[in-house]
Amino acid sequence: MLNSLELMRQSGISRATLHNYIALGLLPKPLVRNPGDDPSTRARQMGYFPQDVLARIERIKSSKKEGMAMADIVRLLAQDVIEAVTAQTPATGQNPTAAATREISVRPAPPAAPSATESGPLRLTIDKLSCPAYMVNYKLELTWYNDEARVELLGSFDKLPADTKERGVLDFLSKGPYGASQNNREAFIALHQQMGRARALDAVGIPSLDSPGSATSPTSDWPLTLTTPTGQEAHFRVYASRFREGILVKFASEELGHSGLLGMLELRDDVIRNLLKKRLPVLTDVAVMVADLQSSVRICSELPPQEYFELINQIWATMEPIFRRYYGTHGKHVGGGMVYYFFPQPDSNYAYNALCCANQIRQAMRKISKEWQVRKNWLNELYLNTGLNEGQEWLGVFHIETKVEFTVLGDTINHAGRLSDFARQGALWASKNLMGKLSADERNKVRFGVRRQDQERREVFVKSTYSRVSELIDLDSPRNEKMRDIAALAVTEIIEINWGSGGLRR
Repeated sequence: MLNSLELMRQSGISRATLHNYIALGLLPKPLVRNPGDDPSTRARQMGYFPQDVLARIERIKSSKKEGMAMADIVRLLAQDVIEAVTAQTPATGQNPTAAATREISVRPAPPAAPSATESGPLRLTIDKLSCPAYMVNYKLELTWYNDEARVELLGSFDKLPADTKERGVLDFLSKGPYGASQNNREAFIALHQQMGRARALDAVGIPSLDSPGSATSPTSDWPLTLTTPTGQEAHFRVYASRFREGILVKFASEELGHSGLLGMLELRDDVIRNLLKKRLPVLTDVAVMVADLQSSVRICSELPPQEYFELINQIWATMEPIFRRYYGTHGKHVGGGMVYYFFPQPDSNYAYNALCCANQIRQAMRKISKEWQVRKNWLNELYLNTGLNEGQEWLGVFHIETKVEFTVLGDTINHAGRLSDFARQGALWASKNLMGKLSADERNKVRFGVRRQDQERREVFVKSTYSRVSELIDLDSPRNEKMRDIAALAVTEIIEINWGSGGLRR
C-alpha cells in the first residue's frame, strides 16, 4: 500500500490532480488509517492506495498525451475494470458492472484532503483550490476558471473565445464530462437560475472591489447531485459568492472537508483581487459614463486643502450607492471626476442603467451644491458634466501587488470623455449609439433632444432629435480643438427621465 505522499512523489502528480482523479472515478477512494510509526509523516490519519494505482496513473498520462478527453479516459478505464472483473469472476454469478462500480468510486474519502500536519499550515486561496471553481458575470459568461473546472466540468479546451457572447457557462457545461446527461444539464440550468434569484434579492448593497470590509456576506450554497459518465452519482455542495464584478462558483465534493472554504470566501477583497488579476481581456458590450467636476481647478484654489478633499470625498460617498444600485463598475480617472462602466445584465438594460445612474447623480450633485453654498456663503454652483457612450470594446485589468483597476480600451471611453468635456453646467450628453440600445418603452421615459436656433436666433428645444457635435460648436475656435475627435458623433442632451408615478425628474 502507498500513502498519499508516496503516491504523489512516485507518480509526479499534485495533490489537486490526485483529488481530481478520485472525484472522476479514475482512482479508487483511499483506505484511511493511522500511519503508526511511518517516518514519512506525522499525520494522525493518512489515505492509502493499492500499488496498482501507479500503473493506472501512467495509463491516464499516456491517454492524455494521445489527446483523449477526460470524459473518454473515464469511460475507457471503467470498461477496463469491467473486463478485468469479468475475467476474475466468471462463475460467481456476480454482476461485473456492480463489482467495477466498487472498484472505481466517484466519491473520494475525506481524509484525502491535505492536512496541516502533512503539508504544514494550510492557507486556502483561490490558487490552491483543489476542486472545480469558475467565475461568471451576470450574463452567465465565463470570466475565470481553474484547471479543475476545465477538466471536470467545462470540457477540455485551450482558451476561452475573445467575445463574451461565446462564453456562456451553460454551453460549456453541456459539452463537459457531465453534459451528456439531460438530467445533469437541467440541474446546471436550475442551479444557475437559483444564483440569479439570490443575486436579485441583494442586488443593492453587494460589496465590490471598491468597498472592502463590508459586513454583508452574500454567499449561498446548494446541494447538487450529478450522474457521472460511469452512471454513478456524484454529490457536491456548490457555493456561489456574489460580487458586483460577477459570481464565483465552487463545486466541492460533499465528502471532503471544507472548513477553510467559507472563511476564504469571507475575505471578499482578497478573493476578488486575486480573480481579477487572472482575468483575461474580453471583448464585450459596455456603456461608459465619464463625469468631471466643472471648474475643479478654481474650486481647489478657493478652498482650504482639507475642505477640498472633504468635498471630493462627500461626492464619492454620495455617488457610490447610486453606482452600486445600477451595477456600475469603477474605472480609472485622474482628478476630481469619475469613470464607470456598465456591462450587460440578465435582468436589466445596461444602457438604461447608465442613463438612470447619470440622471440620479445629477440630482444628488444639486443637493451637494446647495449644502456648500449655505456652508461657504458663496455663489459657486457645483456641476458634474457627464458624457455617456456605448460600444463593444476590450475590457481588461491593470494591476500591481495591492491594486487592481478595470480598464476599457477603445473609442467608446475616449468619446465619452470628450462628451464630458463638451457638457457644461451639469448637462448630461449621450451618444446616439447609447440611445439606440434602449427599448421603445425605455426611450419613451426619457426627454431628450437638441437646442437649436430659429430664424430669429432664438433658442428652441427640438425634442427626440440628435445632432453632430460639429453642428453644435465652432470647431475653428482654439478652445474647441480637442472636440474634433468627436466632430461627426451624433449626440443628444438628456433633459429628464419619467419614473412612472413619480413624474418627470430633472
